[in-house]
Amino acid sequence: MPGVHCEVEPAGTRLLVRVHGELTLATAPRVRATLLKCLMERPDAVVVDLERAVVADPHAVAVFQAASRQASLWPGTPLLIVATDPRTTRLLEAGYGRVALIATVDEALTVEPRRHMPSMSEVLLPLTGAARRARALARDACDRWGLEHLAGPASLIAGELVTNAATHANTMADLRLTRGRRYLMVAVRDGSTQPPVLPPTSSPDPAAPRGLLLVDAVAQRWGTLPADDGKVVWATLPLRPPAT
Repeated sequence: MPGVHCEVEPAGTRLLVRVHGELTLATAPRVRATLLKCLMERPDAVVVDLERAVVADPHAVAVFQAASRQASLWPGTPLLIVATDPRTTRLLEAGYGRVALIATVDEALTVEPRRHMPSMSEVLLPLTGAARRARALARDACDRWGLEHLAGPASLIAGELVTNAATHANTMADLRLTRGRRYLMVAVRDGSTQPPVLPPTSSPDPAAPRGLLLVDAVAQRWGTLPADDGKVVWATLPLRPPAT
């Protein structure tokens, strides 16, 4: 069965990923896992060279759009795609979600990536006071970026996500707040691969955990992404309140 192989090599402050072989729905997860691992190392940029890759299934190129969206959420590392084949370029341009297409590897290794979105982050130990510190960081971020109207919901989300990480993962929680073009993003990375589960709203137990229910009620969207040796739980808030 044709497969795919990814070669990763450092190139200055960036990582270069050369993809060899056939890209299909069956081999795309292997490419995705490689890209996620590279993103977790937080280089200046991740450059993906598709010159030796053959897109056998057009739907498989969605792996790059998904990785690019994840990179914008966490950890904010630019993903630069080099595709010389016209068909591959058309597929990448036509897919859902924008990717940064660069003409050559040399250009991708030297081009100035688009400016990083403003962000604030802190690593918190699973100790008493972690949620309080997360809430304070969220309020500080909102004050700094002129988003005082989001200080309340952002601090609630940050506190609940850090509490979940401390309670269920019992590992350090890497909290990151990012001001995007349209959304404020709150993300927490922990060391557990177990995805969060939204509890039933009808539970009669007053001690039942309700943190995710609060996040679900306040955030416009939330979700989870696999990370190297763990996961990232994220939530977004629109910068502008909905029109009334």
